[in-house]
Amino acid sequence: MVSVVFVRASEFSLIEAYFAHGAAERADVTLPIGDDAAAVCVPAGHELLVSVDTLVSGVHFPEFTAAYDIAYKALAVNLSDMAAMGAEPAWMTLAITMPNSEAAWLAEFSRGLFDLAQAHGVALIGGDTTQGPLTISIQIMGFAPTGQCLKRGGAQVGDLVYVSGQIGDAGLGLALVQARAVPSFCSSNQSYFIQRLNRPTPRIGLGLALRSLATAAIDVSDGLAADLGHILERSGVGACLNISALPIAKACHDDAIAWQSALIAGDDYELCFTVPPQQTQMIEALALSLNCPLTCIGEIEFEQGLRMRSADSQVFPMKKNKGYQHFD
Repeated sequence: MVSVVFVRASEFSLIEAYFAHGAAERADVTLPIGDDAAAVCVPAGHELLVSVDTLVSGVHFPEFTAAYDIAYKALAVNLSDMAAMGAEPAWMTLAITMPNSEAAWLAEFSRGLFDLAQAHGVALIGGDTTQGPLTISIQIMGFAPTGQCLKRGGAQVGDLVYVSGQIGDAGLGLALVQARAVPSFCSSNQSYFIQRLNRPTPRIGLGLALRSLATAAIDVSDGLAADLGHILERSGVGACLNISALPIAKACHDDAIAWQSALIAGDDYELCFTVPPQQTQMIEALALSLNCPLTCIGEIEFEQGLRMRSADSQVFPMKKNKGYQHFD
């Protein structure tokens, strides 16, 4: 018989036990957890970048997801926003609503959170705990040299479109978790695809390096087609992608489900970015130095909208995809 221990403690005791220690310590935090607000110092010549994401049980992750993975992903998706902006992450706040205070769950949650926070030098400087349906909100703060952060609205006609890593993996992982149809290769490699769903890799180093190379950038959270569409709209341009160039799992290349996952499914948290063609050699060198595949998948064009080029060079318009929508 498995026993579950619930922590009967005040909010402040929970914070002290599970969240007051473990994240990175930073000299630029002048007033840490313990007051009504924290105080931090932004380096001279830099601007503050702030982002927040909320993950809700049953919406952003299945209810049976491990506590470690929930925390890891909650921070990873915020780190990915920093990467897409070319920002160095520094501080975070955590607001967690949970139905109860189970000791083992809290211990694993804080371990997942702090493992990733330590890896990227992020300090936890405040937050809130409340009782209710499981919901995690993380606000992340970072900085970049003034005027040098990456944006969505700078793509130019003739720029090349790149994407990092491998796309579509998280969508296939979600399909496995939900027992939907997947290519046979995925069924024999379930742990890989589910890990890609639960523990995405924030491309912080890539984002920092792209500040001097990319004209526009975004992270692939709602699907490649939808997220690239945001760059196109903000930049007032269009693009044509080469279907055969999309970096998907090699064993899935002949499977329609895998191609659809690469274009439409979200949760990959890779970076999609545009660069002038003369930067090709720099991008190739960057891929080697970071040990991160960077694949050219298309080109920015004057005609607005997103188009796809098939392997036999036929071009067809991509139906506009808004990506995941909470209120549709």
